[in-house]
Amino acid sequence: MSVTTTLQARTYPEPSALLRLIKPITWFPPMWAYLCGAVSSGISPLSAPWLLFLGLVLAGPVVCGMSQAANDWCDRHVDAINEPDRPIPSGRVPGRWGLWVALAMSALSLVLGSFLGPWGFGATVLAVAAAWAYSAEPIRAKRSGWWGPGLVGLSYETLPWITGAAVLAAGAPDWRIIVVALAYGIGAHGIMTFNDFKALEGDRQFGLASLPVTLGPERAARLACAVMLLPQVAVLALLWVWDRPVHALVIGALVALQLLAMRRMLRDPEGLAPWFNGTGVLLSVAGMMVTAFALRGL
Repeated sequence: MSVTTTLQARTYPEPSALLRLIKPITWFPPMWAYLCGAVSSGISPLSAPWLLFLGLVLAGPVVCGMSQAANDWCDRHVDAINEPDRPIPSGRVPGRWGLWVALAMSALSLVLGSFLGPWGFGATVLAVAAAWAYSAEPIRAKRSGWWGPGLVGLSYETLPWITGAAVLAAGAPDWRIIVVALAYGIGAHGIMTFNDFKALEGDRQFGLASLPVTLGPERAARLACAVMLLPQVAVLALLWVWDRPVHALVIGALVALQLLAMRRMLRDPEGLAPWFNGTGVLLSVAGMMVTAFALRGL
């Protein structure tokens, strides 16, 4: 029996394919943002290890994993062109298993979120709704290169940051935490635009108006750089005003290094966007934790 026939005849998914379906590599940003929120709250995360652990698991493996399963299910036709070896188009997650996994993890998210109090549960409801609004019809925000990355940025960075601070503080976080969390969420719009470069051909064929499709690779890359950098510059300025000059200078150094990485990436945006995701983006992420420690003492 050929490999193709075996895949077509498969009834149950491969365990390794299920793991790939929920994409562990994508769990880091919301987990990191939740940790930044916990640190910025001014309360030691070790004083409430259960809340810290549950929040990290919820933000990463459960909610983010669910969003990836939902996205793969809704994108199965596009992925058949862009990445036919992915779990659903390859047949390693057969039938409607991808949908069932996404729905089951949505329910699990809400159950676990209920243990984080009203702020944690409310944030979980928003995160689950945003995940489905991003991928599924009739909203399918990912069809827009403006609304899609914006929704993901706010869901991956702003929402878990505010949640981490609120859960640890058992109440509404300081307004400065909310402002900074919003800034990094807006900056993530640019990061998500770089992520769209890998799906350029399939997006064109299926009418998904990502910015690399509508603006072209070079203009989209320049816009993404600006959207990614400007919020960080705003955070730098705020930290300076809030009497955190050392933290502001560290953010400035990280921004300067990102500019160097962007300069190289802009020579070939389509080819070097994946490289930039592994270099320049990490510098922005490092700045998030620097900012979290700056906020801790305010």
